[in-house]
Amino acid sequence: MDDRDLMKITRRKFLIVGAVTATTAVLPPFISALASAANQMARPVRAPVSLEVNGVARQLDLDTRTTLLDALREHLHLTGTKKGCDHGQCGACTVIVNGKRVNSCLTLAVMQQGSKVTTVEGLGTPDKLHAMQAAFIKHDGFQCGYCTPGQICSAVAVLDEIRQGIPSHVSQSLTDRPQLIASEFQERMSGNICRCGAYSNIIAAISEVAEVNA
Repeated sequence: MDDRDLMKITRRKFLIVGAVTATTAVLPPFISALASAANQMARPVRAPVSLEVNGVARQLDLDTRTTLLDALREHLHLTGTKKGCDHGQCGACTVIVNGKRVNSCLTLAVMQQGSKVTTVEGLGTPDKLHAMQAAFIKHDGFQCGYCTPGQICSAVAVLDEIRQGIPSHVSQSLTDRPQLIASEFQERMSGNICRCGAYSNIIAAISEVAEVNA
């Protein structure tokens, strides 16, 4: 190896060392800036939320990412509402918001500011059951019971939907009032999954309440 080769090696090493040195000088502030931005993004944003839950005014201070489901369960300790799939597919978390049934896992609590929320706890008490709760017990409309709170809330709202004349996919007419019949109940309750398979008993319970209150 002659002197020219040694000079090339020395020059190559010099360039490598220079590049590493320059990178080392620039990188720490860049990484620091990224870390700071990440911390800013991860820092929770909180907001006051006012709800009327089961007839009681509730004031909450929540992370704006909190779902209505988690607000009810984790902050208000109303654990009757169940977390099932957490993707709006099973219906276990169904509650009634301003008279309409809602999958509480799919809506943020801050989006329901000022809303009236009814959970299964607000429908009735052990001493004074709601008619739908009593019918579910009478017709054995549950087995494991995990989906039952959502089933009952949904069933109560279903009867109100029909009485308001809101059609479903099986309604014979979009203008005539839908009927209080099993096919309507089955279609409207299709978003509430019972993994135990108590569907026929659930429909029987809803049918009885519909008949009594017709």
